[in-house]
Amino acid sequence: MSGFAPAKVNLTLRVTGSRADGYHLLDSLAVFAGVGDVVRAEPAEGLTLSLAGPGAGALAAEPDNLVLRAARALAAAAGVPARAAISLEKHLPVASGIGGGSADAAAALRVLDGLWGTGLGPARLRAIAAGLGADVPVCVESRPMRMRGVGEVLDAVPPLPPFGLLLANPRLALATPAVFKARAPGFSAEADYPDRWADAAALAEWLRPLGNDLQDAAIALCPPIADVLAAIAAQPGCLLARMSGSGATCFGLFGTPAAAEAAAAALPASWWRWGGATAPASP
Repeated sequence: MSGFAPAKVNLTLRVTGSRADGYHLLDSLAVFAGVGDVVRAEPAEGLTLSLAGPGAGALAAEPDNLVLRAARALAAAAGVPARAAISLEKHLPVASGIGGGSADAAAALRVLDGLWGTGLGPARLRAIAAGLGADVPVCVESRPMRMRGVGEVLDAVPPLPPFGLLLANPRLALATPAVFKARAPGFSAEADYPDRWADAAALAEWLRPLGNDLQDAAIALCPPIADVLAAIAAQPGCLLARMSGSGATCFGLFGTPAAAEAAAAALPASWWRWGGATAPASP
């Protein structure tokens, strides 16, 4: 069995508070791009993970990939042996603010739920995912959602208009804890959602004042992010340029997938970049 693990993009990200345990509370509109990794699994006597794809090298040194932790968590929750040969075809950059590892873990939960016949379904998979990381529950859904709390509170959003997405990363990893530590003090109010957005331009105008509360801190730690944002904003037809998550990947919002694809091709070849449509919802 196989599953697609699309990149998660935070169109807006507001830090609304913090808990006693130090975790921050967020309010974010997350969507998913038509680019991602692929997780495959087949029956086996034990639990193994093999890596392939252009991004595999960045994970080779990890002794315990999040995919394996997801597999063990699912097996424990369902009361079944953790037996599968899993392969991860890695295309997304690592530690880049687009939930690559979280998307991989979520895809592993979906794939293994089918392979093992555990039939837990999305709600129970989200509960397991919440113990694996803040982005994993929304990646189980892999469709536009509003994320709140520490990622475990998910709400449906009004239907999004068609638009194109451009993603670009200067091939620099950025650690999420460091970005939160460098963030300016204070918190933002939660966003007010409309009933609908007429088109991509209206969506961009709504997003513009909401911002990403981690962007300035990320730029201070990784100045090339500012260059990526400027390059995206300069592309014809760009409606909005912003950083996703804790960086360093940035996105551009365009009226059509074709415009986003053309803009991505115009960016420096030394960067990781992609342009196109949002991903269809995962089953």
